[in-house]
Amino acid sequence: MKLGYFLNAYPMTSTTFIRREIEAHERAGVAIDRFAIRPWGQGLVDPRDVADADRTYYLLRQGVPKMLGQVLGELVCNPRGFFRGLASAVSLARPARGKRLKHVAYFVEAVLLKAEASRRGIDHLHTHFSTNSATVALLSFLMGGPSYSMTIHGPDELWEMAENSLTAKVRHATLIAVISDYCHSVVNGFTEGKYADKIRVVRCGLDLRDFAPPGDVSDSQTLVCVGRLCEAKAQVLLVEAFAAVARDFRGARLVLIGDGDLRAPIEARMAALDLGQSVVLAGWKKNPEVADALAGARALVLPSLAEGLPIVIMEAFALGRPVLTTRITGIPELVDAACGWLAEPGDQASLEACLRALLSADPQTLSAMGREGRARVERLHDQDRNAAELRDLILASRGG
Repeated sequence: MKLGYFLNAYPMTSTTFIRREIEAHERAGVAIDRFAIRPWGQGLVDPRDVADADRTYYLLRQGVPKMLGQVLGELVCNPRGFFRGLASAVSLARPARGKRLKHVAYFVEAVLLKAEASRRGIDHLHTHFSTNSATVALLSFLMGGPSYSMTIHGPDELWEMAENSLTAKVRHATLIAVISDYCHSVVNGFTEGKYADKIRVVRCGLDLRDFAPPGDVSDSQTLVCVGRLCEAKAQVLLVEAFAAVARDFRGARLVLIGDGDLRAPIEARMAALDLGQSVVLAGWKKNPEVADALAGARALVLPSLAEGLPIVIMEAFALGRPVLTTRITGIPELVDAACGWLAEPGDQASLEACLRALLSADPQTLSAMGREGRARVERLHDQDRNAAELRDLILASRGG
C-alpha cells in the first residue's frame, strides 16, 4: 500500500503533531507522500517544518493553465467519474450554508488531487480534520481516486458536523480515527452508531526520544502558556487571573509563547493592570525552545475554552511538568488531580484558585505530579506505537 497524507495547509506551526505522525511512519520504513491544498500563509519557525514544506506537493501551485488542463482531461477521460464528483459536490454544498460556493473550488481541487495521486501510484490518502481536506478527499474518491481515511480532532469540526456533511464522509471513508473517547462519543452519536465498526480511538503522540527523562521541578515561579493568541485559548482571562494572584507570590512570572489576533488586546490588559515584566509575550518559538521553556517552568498553564486534546499538554508531561488547564472535551482523559489542576472554562475565580494552588505547591509535590504525567504520556501517547496502530487499522480497513 502506497500511502499519502493530504491536508488543507501544511505544515503549520500549530500542526507539529501531524509532522511527528508522518515521521513516525517513515521511521518504520513507510514512505509518505505529502499533499496539501496550499502552503500556510505565515512564516514557519521550526527547521523541520521548513524542510517538510519543501517535500509537500501543493495543488494550487501548479498554475492556472495546468489546472484547467487537468480538469478538462478528467472530463474527457473519465466523464462518469467527473459528473459523479460534480453532483456530489453540489449535494455536499447544500447544508454548507455560507460555504456553498467553496464547493466549486473543492471539486476542482479533487480533480487535481486525483490526477497527482494517480501519477504517483497512491493507494490510500489519510487526512487530519473532517473539514475541507476531507471534502476534497471524498470527492476525489468518488471520481475514482484513492481510498481515504481521516482523523477527527475537534473542537470546531464537532460543532458543524451537519454543515460539513460528516455522515457522508464517514460512510465513504475506510477508517475514522478519533483522538479521544470524548470525540468518539460525539462522532458515533452524530452518525447514530451506524459506522461504529470503523470509528476507532487513535491518540496523538510524541516522539519521546525528543524528551529526555525529566528532572525535578525547581522552585521557579515561572508559568508558561503555549498557543495561538486567540479567544479560544483565553489568554486575556489568564492575564487577568494572574494579575489577581501574582502580588501574593514573590517572583511569579507568566510567559506567553505564541502569537495571533489577540496580541494587542493582551498588551492593553497588561498595561492597564501594570504588570510590568511579570508577563512576557515571547512570540512563536522553535520546538526545542518551547521544550526548554517548559522544562525551566513550574508548570504549563492552558486555560482554553475550546480544544481537542492539546499536544502541548503531552509535551509538558513528557518533560515532567504538571499542567493547569480546563475541564473540557478530551482533556480530563489525560489530566486530573494526580498530575495537574482542572479549572472551569471561562471562570476567573476557578482559574485564580487553581493558580494559587499551583504557585503554593512545594517542588516535591510538583515533581511527583510531573512524573505521573510522564508515565501517562509514555502509556497513551507514544508516537511510534500510535502511528503503528493507525497503519494497521488503515491496512485492515482496506481488506489488507
